[in-house]
Amino acid sequence: MELKTLDSQVSVSAEPALAQFAELAKLGVEVVVCNRPENEAEGQPSFAELEQAVTAAGMAFVAIPFSRGQMQPAHSEEFAKLLSSGKKVHAFCRTGNRSCNLWAAAGCLNGVEKPQLQQAAQQAGFDISGVLVTY
Repeated sequence: MELKTLDSQVSVSAEPALAQFAELAKLGVEVVVCNRPENEAEGQPSFAELEQAVTAAGMAFVAIPFSRGQMQPAHSEEFAKLLSSGKKVHAFCRTGNRSCNLWAAAGCLNGVEKPQLQQAAQQAGFDISGVLVTY
């Protein structure tokens, strides 16, 4: 699993294998967020299987699923609220891109400066310019 750190609170990645969630817990992650829809691709674990693996590792599981290009304000608001908890979060989707865009949108809602978000995303290898135009 290739973790990409966006800030001191949030990391993102492609979908971890079920056995890798214990690694996230050892890194101090408290909440795991799934941003891919249920049954997005063949062979992916169900949300129930993900939740079981995440909670067995001692973390909370949250699903904020949406398809590529289908992020809505409600998704951003839910993630922004989660970030306001101060808990360390790891979000994932198929590649990490949707999760990074969601983080950026939530950051905008929480008052983070856009250049700061842009720089962090670029350093992690993501382009969030579309989100920054919208928010």
